[in-house]
Amino acid sequence: MTTQAAISGYEADHSGPNYIAVFIYLAILTGIELGVYAMGLPQVAKVGLLVALAWAKAVLVAMYFMHLAMEKRALAIIAIIPVVLVTFLCFMLLPDLTTRMWTKFDHRIKVTNPAEMGANPVAPPPRPLPGH
Repeated sequence: MTTQAAISGYEADHSGPNYIAVFIYLAILTGIELGVYAMGLPQVAKVGLLVALAWAKAVLVAMYFMHLAMEKRALAIIAIIPVVLVTFLCFMLLPDLTTRMWTKFDHRIKVTNPAEMGANPVAPPPRPLPGH
């Protein structure tokens, strides 16, 4: 019996989080991340899965190691507001990012330089000046 239990006459309440179980969950999620990275998935699927797994790990750390699971509802709302803002800003930047990604790809219309193709370009003759 602990000192507090001996003084109060009641058994101590151990309702805190099981940190070993949380650590095991984090280790399992990390193993899954390594597996997703090693698989031959398309880039979009790989990035999406890795972001989702990282999000799950961040939630576990925030809820148990930062003790947000045991806090009042008001503190949870304060913690969720930045997440909502970041998500909103990411979706707002998505059109710009997709436009920038489009410029990196090879386009159908090729712009060629006649000088590189063996042609000898000649400049057009100069136009006469007005009044001459």
